[in-house]
Amino acid sequence: MPESVLYCSLHDPGSPCPSGYNNNKTVSIWGYGGRMEMTGSKFMSMQRALQPDWIQCLSDGDTISGETSRKRAKKSVDRSLSFLDECLQLQEKSPELQGSVMVGVIEGGDMLEERLRSARETAKRPVGGFLLDGFQGQAMAKETKLKLMASVTAELPEDKPRLIHGIGKPDEVLECIERGVDVFESFYPYQVTERGCALSFSYDYNPDPEAAVIKQNGIQDAGKNGTEKDINETSKADPEITSFEIFLKEKRYRDDFGPLVHGCTCYCCQNHSRAYVHHLLVTNELLAGVLLMMHNFQHYFSFFHSIRDALRDDRLDPLKELISRQAL
Repeated sequence: MPESVLYCSLHDPGSPCPSGYNNNKTVSIWGYGGRMEMTGSKFMSMQRALQPDWIQCLSDGDTISGETSRKRAKKSVDRSLSFLDECLQLQEKSPELQGSVMVGVIEGGDMLEERLRSARETAKRPVGGFLLDGFQGQAMAKETKLKLMASVTAELPEDKPRLIHGIGKPDEVLECIERGVDVFESFYPYQVTERGCALSFSYDYNPDPEAAVIKQNGIQDAGKNGTEKDINETSKADPEITSFEIFLKEKRYRDDFGPLVHGCTCYCCQNHSRAYVHHLLVTNELLAGVLLMMHNFQHYFSFFHSIRDALRDDRLDPLKELISRQAL
């Protein structure tokens, strides 16, 4: 797999779409201009113009857990398979898309039987990967989500990537990886930035003893973050704030001239302080979001680099233990 790919997804998983608008021939796409009905041919004509590396196939993912009947879950699978067959036929006839990979979408809501049927039938098609749709946000209870995920991935071939949308918290990422997920499309760093927060969790599961002594201040700071991220205070500002981030709008950072995270090599941490970012946030300066995004992306990507190292060295359990200690 190349270092980076152009991936064309169907919806923005960070923006929930109104339900009840899909049918057998079209899927409704929502944007700033309102609703647009997307047929298979119209969807593939857009792909010919974009020529992405990976194409998320058109699918009917309008199945909200707890509100979807078995009949509706079955219909979502049938429609998605029909869209997949149509898109694959159109791709075969399109010279511009011969280098693109079609990603089949696994639907079925929270119905295990339909999820398994979707996985088995999609795996029979000539797709290059699989998207586990419908698990983002509070779509279903955590236990149900993890059980379905493990059951579905067990039906999919191991030589093709399994993608998932909208899962971003470090502890949830590791739970998904344990259940067979390979690739994440996540807006978590963006959400953290929008809240005026900086990612500050530790992912060094096997620190060098000498480096640990040298970075003692950073470690003490990480320990202090336990109080900095006190639930009672941060939840008043935003109930979505997690234990993996610090809320830099708080007054305590007004005179904190240390970097966002000790030891971080991002531009923001190397050149600016918590106090400066706090000032930018409370004065609504656009630069605040730019600096926070630079830090949050680098911190988050470094976390995934640590995951790859842990998988290579068969050390995922220590990493999971470290992340679990920091989760609420």
